[in-house]
Amino acid sequence: MNWDDIKIFLEVARAERLSTAAKRLTMDASTVSRRLHKLEESIATKLFDRTQDGHVLTPDGEMLLTSACKMEQDAQHALSSIHNNNEENCGLVRIGVTEALGNFFVSPNLLTLQQQHPSIDVHLLLFSRYVKISRNEADIAIAVERPKSTSMIVSKLCDYKLQLYVHQDYLDHNLKQYPQGITLDNLAEHKWVTYVDNLIFTDQLSYIKELDRYLSGELKANFSSTSIISQYFAIKSGLGIGILPCFLADQDKSLIKLHSQDITISRSFWLVTHPESKRLSHVNTVWQYLKQLVLEHAELLNPKE
Repeated sequence: MNWDDIKIFLEVARAERLSTAAKRLTMDASTVSRRLHKLEESIATKLFDRTQDGHVLTPDGEMLLTSACKMEQDAQHALSSIHNNNEENCGLVRIGVTEALGNFFVSPNLLTLQQQHPSIDVHLLLFSRYVKISRNEADIAIAVERPKSTSMIVSKLCDYKLQLYVHQDYLDHNLKQYPQGITLDNLAEHKWVTYVDNLIFTDQLSYIKELDRYLSGELKANFSSTSIISQYFAIKSGLGIGILPCFLADQDKSLIKLHSQDITISRSFWLVTHPESKRLSHVNTVWQYLKQLVLEHAELLNPKE
């Protein structure tokens, strides 16, 4: 069995789309398809169901994926261990994280890590779904929900708060209709910016349900997006009221926090990694750095008001 064919199989399994895998592999899609068919012929089984939604693993494909990921991890860890015998804290660490935390918290706070450990390289991978550590998509994942897998190392990173935010432009535009401002009584009457409810990958992002006890009517979303960054810019443009993480919105002085004494939503982030990855010095160093980082910025993540 050709290891290069296994690498192609792994990339298609992760991407679930031939075109995406081909781009990552810097190969033609036709070449990737041909190599996959060659691999299937060599082991006399079908590894993928080709559907309109992409390449879906068959039961045999799932079995091969488990073994192939283990082969890849063992090879990577062996190379890293050999390298670390000569130099500690040297190598690449891939962090899988949500776009809000990645863009507004992790990325702006990596300078100290770079200064302390210049031989550690970081790839920040932004996901709007669960990061599949078992498929070796990342070395460390920062998850918004505690994983159910017992084979991974899981540690609570921190709690964080979310609040209601609005821009002054929205208040000015609605001043005539609501001269008293945005009150708890008229909150449901306003325009709202939210997630697309049926496309949320975890209930941890379904914030609107927690507002029901505060509202005197049913809330209607006038703008929805699968991206929290899009929601942030929509709120910032004056499109409506929305719920944002404080670590994101509090850094923008043009946004106004609403009813912070009455309405607070709390969530948690979790660190996840594979046991073999955690043993590598550079992965463990980044893991510990992230743990220290949230302690140093506790007020931003979990403000008292």
